[in-house]
Amino acid sequence: MTQPTRAPVDAATSPWPALWAMVIGFFMILVDNTIVSVATPAIIEDLQTDYNSGIWVTSAYLLAYAVPLLVTGRLGDRFGPKRVYLVGLAIFTLASLWCGLTDSIGGLIAARVVQGVGASLITPQTMSVITRTFPAAKRGSAMALWGATAGVATLVGPILGGVLVDAAGWEWIFFVNVPVGIVGFVLAMRLVPTLETHAHSFDWLGVALSAAGMFLLVCGIQEGERYDWGTIAGPVSVPLLIGVGVLVLGLFVVWQSRVRTEPLVPLGLFRDRNFSVGNLGIAMVSLAITAMSLPFMFYAQGARGWSPTEAALFMAPMAVVLLALSPVVGKLSDRVHPRILTLVGFGTAAVAMRWLGSLVDPTTPGWQLLLPMALFGVSNAFLWAPLSATATRNLPLASAGAGAGVYNTTRQVAAALGSAAVAALIGARLSANGLDGDAAAFQSAGGAAMPAQVADAFSRAMSEAFWLPTIAFVVGLVVVLFFERPRHQGAPPATAASARATAEPATPPAA
Repeated sequence: MTQPTRAPVDAATSPWPALWAMVIGFFMILVDNTIVSVATPAIIEDLQTDYNSGIWVTSAYLLAYAVPLLVTGRLGDRFGPKRVYLVGLAIFTLASLWCGLTDSIGGLIAARVVQGVGASLITPQTMSVITRTFPAAKRGSAMALWGATAGVATLVGPILGGVLVDAAGWEWIFFVNVPVGIVGFVLAMRLVPTLETHAHSFDWLGVALSAAGMFLLVCGIQEGERYDWGTIAGPVSVPLLIGVGVLVLGLFVVWQSRVRTEPLVPLGLFRDRNFSVGNLGIAMVSLAITAMSLPFMFYAQGARGWSPTEAALFMAPMAVVLLALSPVVGKLSDRVHPRILTLVGFGTAAVAMRWLGSLVDPTTPGWQLLLPMALFGVSNAFLWAPLSATATRNLPLASAGAGAGVYNTTRQVAAALGSAAVAALIGARLSANGLDGDAAAFQSAGGAAMPAQVADAFSRAMSEAFWLPTIAFVVGLVVVLFFERPRHQGAPPATAASARATAEPATPPAA
């Protein structure tokens, strides 16, 4: 049974106001992915805690954000994306107030967990509303806005965090969310349509398996470098967490293929080649962007002695170019084969990373670093919108939330993997260049510039770390060769028939 009503998409009812309203909340939660990293030293000092506890302020949020995404995407299908979005935005906004008012590290970590849960409720609903209100032939421009928001938010976080911490104190990186959240809530209440819901049964065993598997996997990846990929406590080790997480997720996939009612993740979605390729593509993008940010920030603040805000401003050309090109690429992605657009994106990204890595040297003039960053903005514009639009074009409306949950889960887990992988690589390259590769060496990459002889070796290690995002983008280049022409662009008959079959429910509806 369905409930009323899906808002028609016609000249009188444009879906754009609803999307703009939801982008406010989406932007806010993505900024919180990175904004706290700049404020961590101030939080540690003010709350009189240690480095590991301070890191958990970020880790707790990312865990609580990533783990429930498969479930929260499905909740949007069941109860309506508007309702779930509003609940998530309310939780996130109130938790932000709690974060700013707390006076203990334990209270702050708890508040960040609640913040992460609110963020996980919000994210899939933004993609789901795009899928369900924009026609497939016009979805590219909408996904361009979604992708530009995601891309720019990762850059705004460090800049905004530095400014707020310097001007008002770390509490204000959380307080600033409150008025923004209130405005976003009111606009969403007024502008987002109440879409039809679908009477899904809820796969509780699937919920338990996915949550447990995701928690173990993401926690293991996030904490691996801190514990040198060894023992955490007693018999518990990082490899054990990751291994058990992979095993549980394997059991989850098996269960999804055999559940008799309705699976949490309809595996039939993956019969659409473009959905599968789009997920692999966004994984490479998310992994690579995370993997390039850390060595650049270490180089900028350690070898060059720039402040966090100054270092973050070097990424501004990427944001400017991304914002300028996203509307253009969004329109192109409705008409041009996604393989062409994403090949441009991954190709220029690989070139930009190798170029930037070659410039990571203590003597490089600052203006030269801006050039590969601007090229990387071109890359992002040709990746975020085409990947997200192509992955979701053929999603059946009843499973739009589930598909969005899978896509965003892929993105978040890949980001955690990229962070862990580049941290391990940085440690190895520091040791190879005659420097200490432990966490203390990472912490030294901030404040005053290093002595010249240390800065040379340190910069060389950071330059070598740029091979990881370069390789990830090359892998993405190969992956997107498998994109098919979307149906609305005139796919060959066999491809169109296959896509129509994918759009059918993978299992019969629950009784």
